[in-house]
Amino acid sequence: MRSAWRNLFAAGSAALLAGCAGVEVLDPVHRGPYFVPKNHRGEATLGGIRRVVLLPVCGGRLAPPEVGAAFDPIFASALQGENRFEVVNLVRDECLRRFRVPEFSSSAALPAGLLGQLQEEFAADAVLFVDITVFEAYRPLALGLRAKLAAIDGSRLIWTFDEVFAADDAKVANAARRHYLRGDRNEQPLDPTPGVLQSPGRFAGYAAAAMFATLPPVARPASPGRKAGR
Repeated sequence: MRSAWRNLFAAGSAALLAGCAGVEVLDPVHRGPYFVPKNHRGEATLGGIRRVVLLPVCGGRLAPPEVGAAFDPIFASALQGENRFEVVNLVRDECLRRFRVPEFSSSAALPAGLLGQLQEEFAADAVLFVDITVFEAYRPLALGLRAKLAAIDGSRLIWTFDEVFAADDAKVANAARRHYLRGDRNEQPLDPTPGVLQSPGRFAGYAAAAMFATLPPVARPASPGRKAGR
């Protein structure tokens, strides 16, 4: 009898696991399609850019000041995760103390001497602006981002980005959930990733990572068959 129960339990467990596996295969987070940002331009490489000042996220009239303040560490973490260069954060309070404003827009006139002062203070090669262009804090979430990486001497734009991430776009929803999909799914019976489509902070984390992934590489990839140093 015990053997029969054991076999029945094993068969039921196998059926349950097979059903879960079937659900996982059907879940578009595992098979796409995924959103890929396209509205960006950049130089072939970062060249000699080694240290960048990241300015506070600018919400302007679209997002309350507390939203920009909450997004600042999220965007800083996403940028640092790219390991493209050293990131120096100009925190909001310091920006207000130095320049009498808490944030700067990439599309507005800058105070005279701003870039020179940042270069002198931080020995930076470039400055990175991030603007919020669309902000919907309730479902369906939406976040528009415009960013510019400019040489600190004002001589050129190294990289620009302008895109809207909308959670009601199936491709965006798939990409956002995949961004947070954990590798230890066997230890986590419930999929936590749908929450990214309800949390402005987590959705911003995905959008920031997707945006900064389009930055130029540190150096050109080696040509196939070409030996290093030649």
